[in-house]
Amino acid sequence: MAEEKIVLTLNEEVEEEKKVEMPEIPQNSYSEEDILTEEQKKQVDEFVKQIDLTQSNVVLQYGSAAQRKIANFSDNTLQSVKTKDLGETGEMLSDLIVELKGFDAIETEQKGIAAFFKKQSNKASALKSKYDAAEKNVDRIVHSLEDHQIQLMKDIELLDQLYEKNMTNFKELTMYILAGKKKLKEVRENELPVLIEKAQRSGLAEDSQKANDLAGLCERFEKKIYDLELTRNVALQMGPQIRLVQNNDTLMTEKIQSTIVNTILLWKSQMVIALGLHHSQQAIKAQQAVDEMTNSLLRKNADTLKQATIEVARESEKGIVDIETLKHTNSQLISTLDEVVKIQDEGRQKRQEAEMELARIEAELKNKLLEIHK
Repeated sequence: MAEEKIVLTLNEEVEEEKKVEMPEIPQNSYSEEDILTEEQKKQVDEFVKQIDLTQSNVVLQYGSAAQRKIANFSDNTLQSVKTKDLGETGEMLSDLIVELKGFDAIETEQKGIAAFFKKQSNKASALKSKYDAAEKNVDRIVHSLEDHQIQLMKDIELLDQLYEKNMTNFKELTMYILAGKKKLKEVRENELPVLIEKAQRSGLAEDSQKANDLAGLCERFEKKIYDLELTRNVALQMGPQIRLVQNNDTLMTEKIQSTIVNTILLWKSQMVIALGLHHSQQAIKAQQAVDEMTNSLLRKNADTLKQATIEVARESEKGIVDIETLKHTNSQLISTLDEVVKIQDEGRQKRQEAEMELARIEAELKNKLLEIHK
């Protein structure tokens, strides 16, 4: 893009701003003329000839048009920065991450075959509904992010234009400063000494006043040039400031692009895989539940069969009458016989004793009767 031609003027009016392409300001130490083209250097030399420091109005208005451009430019730049809200974009990115993390395609299953089949009957539709709800929120956030991305890209282009215009204003101020310094040096080295010498020779108050007026105008003009240098320093600082804002916009644009292209794509791919594998997972889990129940039944049946078989075998090996029972019966029978014999012996002994006692009693009775009859 061709560089905008800068027109130096002693007029206070500010020309309409135009978009121009300018090189960056050198950051190292440099001569003020180094940033000017040969044509612009010639323009400065020509402009020096137009400056008349004997005119108070020229000193007052010198460079004011360029200063006013800087002021207007600063207002426009500030307004463009204030209208952007990167915080809102950051909040949307945070909301998006929360939404993505909040969706989990894998849920903890209830244990047991009955609970499994009861829950699995509705899980597929529930998972799909959950995914649809999450996808709706994600798409809404993505749409807002895309709108912000478009606005950020426009802002980046606008900041490029602002940066270029700031460089033009910087160069224009430099040209005014250079022209002013050259004119000031020329007047102080040539015109002012002539007036001073004339005043000294003539001794007239009029000549002395002219020399004093010109010296005062030089002082005012020097202060005006210094004021322009301060304004130029503001323009110098605005260059990197604009680039910093532009860099932030660029980083946020790239972040949005990466999120939309990579993060969302991976999330949707994951969900498609999860939904695609859902039925396979159902079959695997159902088979596992059936296998677990089958194994459990087999173990229980084996335990029951073992117990019944042992009991049957044990009972089949027993006799009709248990030997212990016979031993007990025989022991009781022998004891009974012993008791009977003992009782019989005791009865026999008691009868013998009774017979002996009966014989004694009878003999005693007989003896008594014989004593009576004597």
